[in-house]
Amino acid sequence: MAVRLVAPRSKITFDEDAAWSSLVALARGRSAPALAVELGDDGAPALRSRHEMTEGARAMLELFAPLACGDVASDFVVAHLGQSLDGRIAVPDGTTRFITGPEDIRHTHRLRALADAVVVGASTTDLDDPELTTRHVSGDDPVRVVLDPRGRVPRDRRVFNDGKAPTILVTTESARRVPVPADVDVLVVSPDPARFSARRVRDALRARGLERLLVEGGGVTVSRFIEDGVVDVVQIAVAPKLIGTGAPALVLSAVCAPPTRVRRFVLGEDVLFEYALERRAPESGA
Repeated sequence: MAVRLVAPRSKITFDEDAAWSSLVALARGRSAPALAVELGDDGAPALRSRHEMTEGARAMLELFAPLACGDVASDFVVAHLGQSLDGRIAVPDGTTRFITGPEDIRHTHRLRALADAVVVGASTTDLDDPELTTRHVSGDDPVRVVLDPRGRVPRDRRVFNDGKAPTILVTTESARRVPVPADVDVLVVSPDPARFSARRVRDALRARGLERLLVEGGGVTVSRFIEDGVVDVVQIAVAPKLIGTGAPALVLSAVCAPPTRVRRFVLGEDVLFEYALERRAPESGA
């Protein structure tokens, strides 16, 4: 799906800040006076501005428009990882900080701002202790979703206690006995970890009106979402670093389906690869 950009010249400049504000408005169902949007037969948004666009604005619209006003904008699952050249997403102690540069960090925060909810696994929550907010960009914080089917995430982590955004703990009946802070919403999606699946998680969140999901890590969680066939777009930012050892990015048990679209963007020193997948129909009994 290619984004078609049309920007007639005028005396007013449409810059990156204006582009981002327009994208956030469109993603939230509001009007963006500086942009007119038309969807082509292929679902690609054609964005027309009355003003001259800067190169930065064009690049931002091309990158984010499919998620803000494209054919999947109202219902998507985007998975994002930042990795080294040798495919590592964490250093040996398990932490994932500082693999990619500040441009990819801001990019991730923008993805959060376009999503209804950001999803992370137990290890990411435990080791990184992330806030999962949009503090580096403008836009609303998403609902924070922690997957903890075995009840092993320490309850002193920031997402459970800082009050900066709503938090949902997705768990199993067998792990529900582990207490959580009063402000944390508990969502049970299966009786035990053996039947805990990404598809169950996606469907349970959809039932709560959380239809635009960003799966942010770690590698095990992203891999499971891909293998369950519920991911629309995989984004991997590759940093020019060699780590040598540490947690791998994707570990898939089968050959991945061919992409419906591949795009590449430069984020500072990092390169972002976007790999779009075709959704699989639910398996019997899923």
